[in-house]
Amino acid sequence: MKELFFIGAGKMASAIAGGVVKSGVLSSDKLAAYDVLAQACSDFTERTTVECCASAAEGVKSAERILIAVKPQMLETALAPLAGLLKDKLVISIAAGVSIERLHALTGSQRIIRVMPNTPAMVGAGAAAFAAAPGAAAADRKFVKNLLGAVGTVTEVSENLMDAVTGLSGSGPAYVFTFIQALADGGVAEGLSRSAALELAVQTVLGAAQMVKESQLHPMELCDQVTSPAGTTSRALQVLAEDGFSGTVIKSVRAAAERSRELGRK
Repeated sequence: MKELFFIGAGKMASAIAGGVVKSGVLSSDKLAAYDVLAQACSDFTERTTVECCASAAEGVKSAERILIAVKPQMLETALAPLAGLLKDKLVISIAAGVSIERLHALTGSQRIIRVMPNTPAMVGAGAAAFAAAPGAAAADRKFVKNLLGAVGTVTEVSENLMDAVTGLSGSGPAYVFTFIQALADGGVAEGLSRSAALELAVQTVLGAAQMVKESQLHPMELCDQVTSPAGTTSRALQVLAEDGFSGTVIKSVRAAAERSRELGRK
């Protein structure tokens, strides 16, 4: 009997499975997956050493727990052939915006945990949150914590906050990638080579994030430590404020959260 079966073998499924195997939380022979795309299955096995099944039904029957890793728009198509096979399983879903209520209607399971991971899980630095249905046991929640903890940090929240999580950490890496590119572009505009500017930008973001995490100081307190009166940082922060940098980021998070709610309604 497998410990966990992945329905969908894309990049996020590969990141989670690979992290779980690498960390020793579960061995590869305790996992299995299925994807309608043969290439996805092949890539999944190459990245994780986890074998793929010939069909989703075969995998579901041979596993104690199921992780649904398909796009929200494909959920009904993926689950339709599995009617009646999921009702006694722990069902974990990473489909953005899809509510526990909807997942129950599609699977019949009372043991449902809705998860929002993010792509840095691919390098073991993910930030994930999950919400559990009332029917999910303490052991189910512990399993998910251990699973996601293998590829980063994990936080339990109430389900009404999952769309906010999607807007912040789920989509957040893209905001940070865009910021890194902008930092590097600014350096290039001032004469730095592209490679030097990108290396400096990446390490600056990485180091600043590490300072917030390790110092346990408020981000604005750390900001004050960098900012001398009438200095270079002060001048730069003035431009960011005038151009609405913070407000734009907040609006971006809220826009992504709203899109998550829209996907759930559809």
